[in-house]
Amino acid sequence: MINKFRNLPLRIKMASISLFVNMLVFLINIVLLLAMNNMSDKIDTVYQANLQLNEISSAINDVQDSMTEYLDTKTSDSLEKYYISSQAFTELIETLGSSITESRQGRMERSIKSMADTYLDEVSQTIDAKRGRNIEKYRTRYEEATRLYGYINTYIYSLNNEQFKENSENYREMLTAFGRFEVMGNVIMVVVIIATTLLILRLTTSLIRPLRSLTTMANRVAKGDFEVSTVPVNSTDEIGIVTKAFNKMVVSIQDYIEKMKQSAETERMLKEKELMMETHLKDAQLKYLQAQINPHFLFNTLNAGAQLAMMEGADKTYEYVQVMAEFFRYNVKKGSRNVTIGEELELVDNYIYILNVRFSGEIHYEKEVDQNLLNVEMPSMILQPIVENCVNHGIREMMGEGKIKMSVYSLDNTACIRIEDNGAGMDEKTVENLKNGRPTSEKKDSNGIGMDNVYARLKLFTETDDCFSIESDGPGKGSRFTIYLDIKDRAEV
Repeated sequence: MINKFRNLPLRIKMASISLFVNMLVFLINIVLLLAMNNMSDKIDTVYQANLQLNEISSAINDVQDSMTEYLDTKTSDSLEKYYISSQAFTELIETLGSSITESRQGRMERSIKSMADTYLDEVSQTIDAKRGRNIEKYRTRYEEATRLYGYINTYIYSLNNEQFKENSENYREMLTAFGRFEVMGNVIMVVVIIATTLLILRLTTSLIRPLRSLTTMANRVAKGDFEVSTVPVNSTDEIGIVTKAFNKMVVSIQDYIEKMKQSAETERMLKEKELMMETHLKDAQLKYLQAQINPHFLFNTLNAGAQLAMMEGADKTYEYVQVMAEFFRYNVKKGSRNVTIGEELELVDNYIYILNVRFSGEIHYEKEVDQNLLNVEMPSMILQPIVENCVNHGIREMMGEGKIKMSVYSLDNTACIRIEDNGAGMDEKTVENLKNGRPTSEKKDSNGIGMDNVYARLKLFTETDDCFSIESDGPGKGSRFTIYLDIKDRAEV
């Protein structure tokens, strides 16, 4: 019998033990099942009533807290919390009874539901008054909502106590029944533990012995000793199968190590070839860079042209060449570092001047700038690409005079830069693409910096996604681009 049991698969051995234990537990559960079902129904009723009141109390606290937070901060997050908590509270209130009854608890539920509807209305009016900046109204509504909040909590507390008193007798009966079940369960568990422990000790002894031998050999292999002998196989169960697999692994491991050595040699040769290719690539890149136009040569050439125009009395040509030189010098020198709002505005001035010379002054440019914000830091090459976008995708595609307005103003601790145009405007799909940072097509005379690049660099600089907004009332109604910069952290005043 022992030999037959030893050769049985492990799943059958473990299934036999499990079947015995499960059958014993099953018989015990049959005896206790009916009584437990009867008690569980009572427990569900008692706990459900108290849990419902606790959830209502928690929900109204969330509504009150979210309303207070919105009144203090007036943020979109706090307003969203208010809507969520208000909806949850409304759903919970609907579960209360509203019918007329002689029961004290029924009357209290009806009162709570009625006051809750009034409270939600007061809270809603408080929020609306705050959003409309009607200070007197929202204070009055807030005080009324707070007063109702206190009454509702008092009623909930009283109703909870009433239900607790009514169900206290049921709790005592259930505690007594649970005490009996506890004693009975402990006795049964002791018997089951003793029986299963003796059986498992007897069975596992025959299982552990070959596992110990396998563990010893496996530890030697783990330490790098591959000259171990094979482990004897005494059974045909899963342990015997694993032991055979281990023996095969030990035999084949030397072949595997040899293959690894060959693979490492091949990889080394490939690495050498890769390094050679990188060297050739760097050499090609160096030659490419050497073939580029020297920016200083370009600036010196433009300056020489400006001097020549001045000597010949061509004042407008002189001014145009000077502005062009400053424009390119800014792009090269400040294209990779932070600048101030003032420096960016100067670049936009030069850009608008160049465009008006090229297109006979068809762009009307207007500025409203708070001089206290000129030293606020921002990434370079941000405003000019936006203005360029307004020109290329808005003003050039419209009939009549094109207008661009640049506004720099402060809002709390934020410096706001708004660029507006009266151009072709954008549809909702185009606005959504720009907001999501998806690249847009660029005109052939663009500087190559797309709106997606502008948005990405602004997010890296401000470390927030709420740094840039794009608005348009639709095709033919112009566009508005607004940048938000933190004055407290960035300003140098």
